[in-house]
Amino acid sequence: MALFLGVDTGGTYTDAVLIRDEQEVIASAKALTTRHDLSMGIGEAIAAVLAESGAKPSDIGMASLSTTLATNALVEGQGGRVGLIYVGFRERDLEAHGLREALGGDPALVIGGGHNHAGGQAAPLEKDALSAWLEIENGISAYAVAAQFATRNPAHELEVSEMIREVTGRPVSCSHHLSARLNGPKRALTALLNARLIGMIARLIDKAEGKLAELNIDAPLMVVRGDGALISAEQARERPIETILSGPAASIVGARWMTGADHALVSDIGGTTTDVAVLRGGRPMIDPAGAQVGPWRTMVEAVAMRTTGLGGDSEVHVIDEGLIGGVSLGPRRVVPVSLMAVEAPEIVHHTLDQQLRSQTPGEHDARFVRAVPGIETGGLAERDAALLSRVGEGVQPIGAMLKTRMEAQALKRLVTRGLVQVSGVTPSDASHVLGRLDAWDAAAARKALELMGRKRTGSGNMLMPEVNGMAQMIVDQLTHQTSLALLETAFGEEELDFGLPPGQLARHVLMQRGLDHHRGLVRLETGVNVPVIGLGASAGSYYPAVGDRLGCQMILPEHAGVANAIGAVVGRVTIRRTGSVTSPSEGRFRVHLDSGPEDFTDAETAMASLQEALEYEARQEAEMAGAEDIHMSVMRDVKSARAEAREVFLEAEITVEATGRPRIAD
Repeated sequence: MALFLGVDTGGTYTDAVLIRDEQEVIASAKALTTRHDLSMGIGEAIAAVLAESGAKPSDIGMASLSTTLATNALVEGQGGRVGLIYVGFRERDLEAHGLREALGGDPALVIGGGHNHAGGQAAPLEKDALSAWLEIENGISAYAVAAQFATRNPAHELEVSEMIREVTGRPVSCSHHLSARLNGPKRALTALLNARLIGMIARLIDKAEGKLAELNIDAPLMVVRGDGALISAEQARERPIETILSGPAASIVGARWMTGADHALVSDIGGTTTDVAVLRGGRPMIDPAGAQVGPWRTMVEAVAMRTTGLGGDSEVHVIDEGLIGGVSLGPRRVVPVSLMAVEAPEIVHHTLDQQLRSQTPGEHDARFVRAVPGIETGGLAERDAALLSRVGEGVQPIGAMLKTRMEAQALKRLVTRGLVQVSGVTPSDASHVLGRLDAWDAAAARKALELMGRKRTGSGNMLMPEVNGMAQMIVDQLTHQTSLALLETAFGEEELDFGLPPGQLARHVLMQRGLDHHRGLVRLETGVNVPVIGLGASAGSYYPAVGDRLGCQMILPEHAGVANAIGAVVGRVTIRRTGSVTSPSEGRFRVHLDSGPEDFTDAETAMASLQEALEYEARQEAEMAGAEDIHMSVMRDVKSARAEAREVFLEAEITVEATGRPRIAD
């Protein structure tokens, strides 16, 4: 009897499940994600499912990990300090394609080199400039390399990568390893984000493997990719960008396994994000344009999903303009005040009580900060380093830490680097006030919401003097923003074009009045026409109201709170490799390989050669991922044109897919 262990490390909770023979959940458990030492939360969750099930560690044949860590990091703008080497492009290309914004102040070097569309060298690689730049100590944790037309000839990317390793010893992310498609700036962005995540995902995998060994679980560790497929832990270390949307993809696989639904919207609410996707024919849709997380459109194959910075731990912002005022949620996650009070009850309650005694609301009321140990601090500006030192090791009121307005920006930069965590009012706190949750310190939550309710609107009145009313306002806003996320996804996947972007359609006055069942001279009825599967630990608390608002069936599976962990162990290993054949001149057919271009005199021979190389690479990668019973499939996309009564070959793209079930330990 084989047991499968699934673990999901989210922004707030770490979940674990044990499944027997991929057919039955026999135990599940949750533990708080411990960001300063991820192994603590992982170990606590695994130990709990072992205790609940009575299973022995030796009974576990496979362990699999899904995570929202990479997704959350990109949504919140976190990750390590990186350096970008941009080969064969112009300095102004950094601005034009959004790379400067993605760098967020991290260093970049633009040098000569690169190739043309046929794979020939466009200019020599400027090695001297690269060597001089690499000698500068600037606190970089990993490097990203993107060269012009590297998918047609990766020689310069490989040469730069080798020089970086020799000089710095740091990890390197090459754009052609992450996508075989054209679009240099987009590949550069993907490589940049991959480099930023390398240290973070490596620490997660190391902690997970260490905890499995500590618990005497001798089973291979798999990681869920953004399209729901499984890869080995080592492959995830090399290409952590492929784990973006890993948690959400696993949740969709888990939703299908739990409900058997063929056609539905799947909405997964976590602590940081809400992820919405469409099930069609029982399968999640793959985004043809590449995964988008927050503002970034990458070249990573992933489930077609809309990720919104909205979760149980989203920061609550007061809207003080206008006569009535209100609140908005997200996109940043903060530590709920009720949770921070569990960690540091004396400082949190003392501060809240002191703020409540004040006659006037303060800008930083009910907000705290704490340092995250174990994160590299290289490259910090003097002001940022001074603020980090002042925060120290404990929990501190933000108002006591910030001496000037300038330091507010320093705090934002420290949050972006993942060096500190901020605590503030969240929907989780509101749920504690309303009695829907009782996991943390409800008294601290009440004090924090009372402080927020005292803030003044444009009319000069208090936002909400009654604490329960303040809590309901926050929960109602979560219902509203969740409904918008579902409607936006639904409109985005509609076959009929409504003439406006999905976001505008979701917020359109006619749509919203229809949800309100408007009755006047005109009768309006709108809603969602398919079931919604609600997932996440807090789905049972928040989603019934969402179903009522949208007038649809809301399915809340028994194990909705651990859907990610379930999906982590019921998926399959899938490796895809793509390559192209071009025709630089008549009668010459060029295969673009990692080893460089190779020419043939016949199109079919060239395509057969490329297919053979791709099949070998995909099978080898699948075997390295731990796949058995591997099945190969091939898709050819051949472009040709009619000229003088004959077909002229233009280009071919070949995609090979190797699929198999994960190998189970004896």
